[in-house]
Amino acid sequence: MNGFPILGNEGDPIYSNPDELIDLFLNCTADGVAIIDMENRFIRVNHMYTVIFGYTEKEVIGKKFTEFQNPEEVKGIIKLVKLGKVYSNVMTQRYHQDGSVLDISVSYSPFRNSKGRIIAVLAIFRDMTDLKSMERELRKTRELYDLITENTTDMIKVFKKDQILIYASPSHEKVLGYSPRQLIGKNCCIVMPSEEKENFDKVFQQLLETGEPQLIETKLIAADGRTVFVETSISPILNDEGEIELFVAVGRDITDRVSNDAALRNLDRLSIIGQLAAGVAHEIRNPLTSLKGFSKLLQSSVNQDKQDDYLSIIMEELDRIDMIVNEFMSLAKPQAIEFEKGNLISILESTINVLHPQALLHNVQIQLDYGEDDIVLLCSPHQLKQVFVNFLKNAIEAMPNGGNVHVSAQKQDNRRVKIAFSDEGPGIDTHLLSYLGTPFYTTKDKGIGLGLTVSNKIIQEHNGSMRIESQIGEGTTVLVELDSI
Repeated sequence: MNGFPILGNEGDPIYSNPDELIDLFLNCTADGVAIIDMENRFIRVNHMYTVIFGYTEKEVIGKKFTEFQNPEEVKGIIKLVKLGKVYSNVMTQRYHQDGSVLDISVSYSPFRNSKGRIIAVLAIFRDMTDLKSMERELRKTRELYDLITENTTDMIKVFKKDQILIYASPSHEKVLGYSPRQLIGKNCCIVMPSEEKENFDKVFQQLLETGEPQLIETKLIAADGRTVFVETSISPILNDEGEIELFVAVGRDITDRVSNDAALRNLDRLSIIGQLAAGVAHEIRNPLTSLKGFSKLLQSSVNQDKQDDYLSIIMEELDRIDMIVNEFMSLAKPQAIEFEKGNLISILESTINVLHPQALLHNVQIQLDYGEDDIVLLCSPHQLKQVFVNFLKNAIEAMPNGGNVHVSAQKQDNRRVKIAFSDEGPGIDTHLLSYLGTPFYTTKDKGIGLGLTVSNKIIQEHNGSMRIESQIGEGTTVLVELDSI
């Protein structure tokens, strides 16, 4: 090669002869290069080759490649390359001078002279150890991920902004009876009743606006028609630009927990009914006594005016008994949790009527104060009544020698309603307040320790909050906040 010198940008020659050009190429390339003659001896290696394998140039030049550790197939490859065959990107494992294993991609090609005759073998080595190590780690992570998702009982879903599922874990088949293949490509709410979809859309919109993970409880319909209660945590997945691209939802079957909650509520209701029965019986006995007396007077009286008066009194007493029994039975009868519009003041007044007999037995007066009588809530009236009965009963029992219970309901500026139940009892020690609401923890001799636990759960389901304030000698106040409409 006797051509003119190639000039750089500044006009300086890059080389003056072919040997300089070859040296320049070998020293600048990022790959390791070795030239092996027809006798299988190394006649040239570049600096990168020594970096990759750890040998110095002196330790390699003049030696046969068979003197170094090589895969068995290399001998056959070299023979075929000497015959003109080319091998590109052959993945092999080689050894560093220190004995460590290297992942190497090798390309073999025949080295020809100007007449086209093969005079050597050119081998180009690229160190893939770090890349292969990363691939192995990724494979292990993927296998571990698959192992978790295939064996977890939690239902894992990944869906796009249009709520179309692109992944569903095998656990869906175990919990709901639907295989991942039946769900992928469908809307993530496909097994959700229509009445639950509206609540899900609200949570999903909040997730889009805030970017914060959301927790939601929903009902799902299994393949066999069963209703399954599921608690699901939904989190956004961000792309490189920080924008929400996908969503991952992890759902857990809480059907048993919901059933246990219902059992606790019924147990608490039965406890209330048992404790109120004596008071109700006492309250009914009073009008029954009047009924007996006026019935006898009615029989012996011939005066029409007096008979009308007696009948009027008898009807009033019967209405009183009917009201007491109806309120008592509505509390005793188990009710499904169905939200509807309810007037808070009416619910409070109805609750006070239920507790009136017990209040009389303990010489307790219940006073109700409210700023306006049209406070409407989206609620389950029977569930709220159970909560308020708990609070009032606790207040009455805290004053065995009589006193006053103050109940107030006031609308706040943020459309929240603040309800307070205050008694004039002895109060509760500060260190005991933190234990209140713990299942089966009670400060009463005959209590079962479920009233506040159940009450707090019901209030949370109404998107409300509850707290208790008390000081020794100054009574106790239960504060509840609920949303109004």
